[in-house]
Amino acid sequence: MAAYGLYTHIQSNRRRSVILLVGLFFLVYLLVFAGALIAEAMLGDASLDWLMRAAFVDFLKAAPFATIGTLLWVWIAYKFHQKMIDAMTGGHDVTRAEEPQLYNLLENLCISRGIPMPKLKIAEDDALNAYATGLNEKQYAITVTRGLMNALDPAEIEAVLGHELTHIRNGDVRLLVIAVVIAGVISFFGEMVFRIFFQGGIRFGGGRSSSDGDRKGSGGAVIAILIAVVLIVVAWVLSIVIRFALSRQREYLADSGSVELTKNPDAMISALRKIEGRSEIPAANSAVMEMCIDNPRTGFSDLFATHPSVDARVAALVKFAGGHDPGPLALPPPEDSPDQPDAGGPDPNAGPWGAPEPSQGQSGQGPGQQTGGDKPFIPGLPPLGGRGPWG
Repeated sequence: MAAYGLYTHIQSNRRRSVILLVGLFFLVYLLVFAGALIAEAMLGDASLDWLMRAAFVDFLKAAPFATIGTLLWVWIAYKFHQKMIDAMTGGHDVTRAEEPQLYNLLENLCISRGIPMPKLKIAEDDALNAYATGLNEKQYAITVTRGLMNALDPAEIEAVLGHELTHIRNGDVRLLVIAVVIAGVISFFGEMVFRIFFQGGIRFGGGRSSSDGDRKGSGGAVIAILIAVVLIVVAWVLSIVIRFALSRQREYLADSGSVELTKNPDAMISALRKIEGRSEIPAANSAVMEMCIDNPRTGFSDLFATHPSVDARVAALVKFAGGHDPGPLALPPPEDSPDQPDAGGPDPNAGPWGAPEPSQGQSGQGPGQQTGGDKPFIPGLPPLGGRGPWG
């Protein structure tokens, strides 16, 4: 059933979470049967019908072990997925004492809507991105990159936090984590079967005697192996489709949820424009990138893209939230700023979270607002005023 609004979207996510878990076991059992079919074909040639029946018997014997293994995998993912992601991206917990402005922004958003406060993390990466993780209220966490903190002003940071907080509230985070677990399980089982198949070698007719009266006929081994390979490929493709079939509508709803929390559509738009083209986290795999506010890894001409384009998201905010689109922002990437000190881009050594006094001629402009003469670079956005973004 399609999700047409916020509450139907949340309910749909809950149903999908259950369906995905059921689908996980189905795909694992499919791989186990394919492995049993390959094993029987390698042990000795026989008719296809005999090999299929023998493989089914082997499957019934192996199914309990496959179930236990899958449950163990799910438990490990449930307990340790956050640590795995942190190890990949360099994320670490921060407290109010360490990052008071960032912490207060998130806490104020949570208090305004009575939402439990998730953990706050910073990933030491120059990319401009953020993501939410967790499977329940005790695990939920929001991670922002150091590059995002240095490039965006406080209002834009608040919009990004509101976006990720909406993902948690809508149940998108739980669904994404489950989908990632499924992909991991299937990839593991699929790789294991292929390693056994290709590295172990294929031996026909060497494992059993062909005099068995029940094993009438021969020539079924090659066909059985082909069927098994097809089943493995189907399981692997389905695990990929599960991840990419997650509705991209969730990003539009998270953008609108951020505007509802902050009452500032322009901040969400300018944040997306600054993030655009600068969101790649090299150390993160595709599963982690799917959780981020922006995923530049589209693939297949946007057919399997997990996120709508920034242009489409901005257009939706302009149309439905009354925001103003400044167009693509010409901020240099963080790594290029030392070579262009006067370009108005973020200083790699200091940003709005620890910015020095603005230079002469830029008084009242935060580091996220470039200047051209006396006018702000982002049209439609009021200047922050004062000495810097924190007054």
